[in-house]
Order: sequence, then structure tokens, then C-alpha cells
Amino acid sequence: MKNILSSIKSFVAKCKRVWMVLKKPSRDEFLKVAKVSAIGILIIGLIGFAISIIMKIFTG
Repeated sequence: MKNILSSIKSFVAKCKRVWMVLKKPSRDEFLKVAKVSAIGILIIGLIGFAISIIMKIFTG
């Protein structure tokens, strides 16, 4: 029980340390991340769609 409690305290301390280092992204940073994420989602969707079409062609 003592081991679990100490590991929880350690985790909370690490979370607090990370939280103090965080900063709000600038508008430009946010837009770049949003664009890259949208492009990635679009590419993965297109790959899935292409695989779906190919499977329909071969399976009838």
C-alpha cells in the first residue's frame, strides 16, 4: 500500500513539473499544427478509401 501511495505522489509531482513548463501556443504555432494534422487525417482517409475501392474491385 505504501509503495502505491509513493508512486502516486511521484506521478503527481512529475505532472506538476510538466504543467509549470507548458506554455500556450501562439496563433501561428496552432495553425501550423492544425494544418499538419488535417493533412495527415486527409491522407490516411484517402489511403483507406483507395484500399476500399481496390477491395471492391477484386471481390466483386
